[in-house]
Amino acid sequence: MQRYEDDRIRDALDRIGLRHPASCRYNMPRAALFEEAVRRREGVLTGDGSLVVSTGPYTGRAASDKYVVRDALTDGRVAWNAAHQPMDPEVFDALWGRVARHLAGRDVFVQDAWAGADPSERIPIRVITEQAWHALFARTMFLPVEGDPAARSGPGAGRFGCLGPQLPEFHLLHAPGFRATPDRDATRSPVFVAIDFSRRRVLVGGTAYAGEIKKSIFTILNFLLPARDVLPMHCAANVGRAGGDVALYFGLSGTGKTTLSADPERRLIGDDEHGWSPRGVFNFEGGCYAKVIRLCPEAEPQIYATTRRFGTILENVTIDPVTRQIDLDDDALTENTRASYLLDAIPDTVAGGVAGPPHNVVLLTADAFGVLPPIARLSTAQALFHFLSGYTAKVAGTEVGVKEPRATFSTCFGAPFMPLHPGEYAALLGRRLAETGARAWLINTGWSGGPYGVGERMRIAYTRAVLRAALSGALDEAATETDPIFGLAVPREVPGVPREVLSPRRTWRDAADYDAQARKLAAMFAENFRAFAGGVSAEVVEAAPQP
Repeated sequence: MQRYEDDRIRDALDRIGLRHPASCRYNMPRAALFEEAVRRREGVLTGDGSLVVSTGPYTGRAASDKYVVRDALTDGRVAWNAAHQPMDPEVFDALWGRVARHLAGRDVFVQDAWAGADPSERIPIRVITEQAWHALFARTMFLPVEGDPAARSGPGAGRFGCLGPQLPEFHLLHAPGFRATPDRDATRSPVFVAIDFSRRRVLVGGTAYAGEIKKSIFTILNFLLPARDVLPMHCAANVGRAGGDVALYFGLSGTGKTTLSADPERRLIGDDEHGWSPRGVFNFEGGCYAKVIRLCPEAEPQIYATTRRFGTILENVTIDPVTRQIDLDDDALTENTRASYLLDAIPDTVAGGVAGPPHNVVLLTADAFGVLPPIARLSTAQALFHFLSGYTAKVAGTEVGVKEPRATFSTCFGAPFMPLHPGEYAALLGRRLAETGARAWLINTGWSGGPYGVGERMRIAYTRAVLRAALSGALDEAATETDPIFGLAVPREVPGVPREVLSPRRTWRDAADYDAQARKLAAMFAENFRAFAGGVSAEVVEAAPQP
């Protein structure tokens, strides 16, 4: 592996306090990282050539263990909360030093990459980790520097391949083998994800869950890009085959964001994180990080195929040690099984990850209360209200007889990764909608005819029909009726969808029960929105449902 050593990188690591690693493997290509991960027994190969790894006790994000250094840069901008807890600069520096000493004498893997496909907006990052498979993950999820003209020339090229004079540089130090001591390190647990925006440094330790690397970089972009007039978004994006009609899909887990954006009649731009600049939409990533538990080859054939492909990383997926066959239905380790693969593993994606401004913005919800319509046209104020609310609903539990849904609100459809006040993101979305004239829609993929346990899940054929009608422009001049509680403009007719399904109240056996349930959900919206009401316009406040 000597050919991947680079003395310049050793010098660069020395300058950030990471001294005397046993070896420094710089920008190893994917095949070499695969070989190294297997050689080091970090994972095992499936019969199809995917790499199966285990993340140990942490199989998801440590939502309560995220910190941001509180200093002159962040004090007046970060919306401090449980997802973005303040950390003193001295505490961060001491923790950085201990992690650096932990990595001394160990092999380290360094990957330089871009976060962001648009050359005008992308951010150069350097990921430093002690495991080959995490370096492979970084190389998969972000955009490597090889082949980029900026990597071979220009200011900073000799020091860091992709740096230009106008771009910042972020170092992410990843040490899953280092566990914090809460009393000493001022952390809540042995796990920590800490960001110093002033020093442009990120620390991730105590957990092998690779999603922490991805989401830390997303958080950085969410902090930096609004000041550059770019809206960072936790959404999928695709475009029609004729080009031009870009669509965005916001939605929390279980709402159908991945399924609906992977439309064979349209081309995928990306499945999770994007920016919206005055020029258009661009993917933040070069790969996908899909949840694969009970993945259905009929419903999601493209994603299913990636799990049987060389180069894919499968996290916490069960594998037979003899046959080397995987079982995507087995949740023995976690429900949050994941696949990381290059975007081009999905057929006919948009080359370069860049497209024009969107024509349609779709907000997805899976309403388990069964009271929201399958589709509604949103005014700009309503779009901002529902964007800030980030609503979906889940079943409360699995005990026998428990059927009451539980409302889930995640502002901007990504609260754990949005460090600024939500109103900043909403204002930027409002400006983009006004500039482009993009249509906004609320689509409910949840229940119809009653709440969970009484009604039925919305048929996927109906959801695809309403989405197709919205994206095609067929509903632009359609007659609508206004929902008296939620104030939504609901189309009276959509090809392929029964008229009674379009009006949820008509699908319920008892209209009075529907009214009570609708008012209950409207009250939940109002209660949740109190935290944002002071930072938005009166029009957005007035767009709230009326309990």
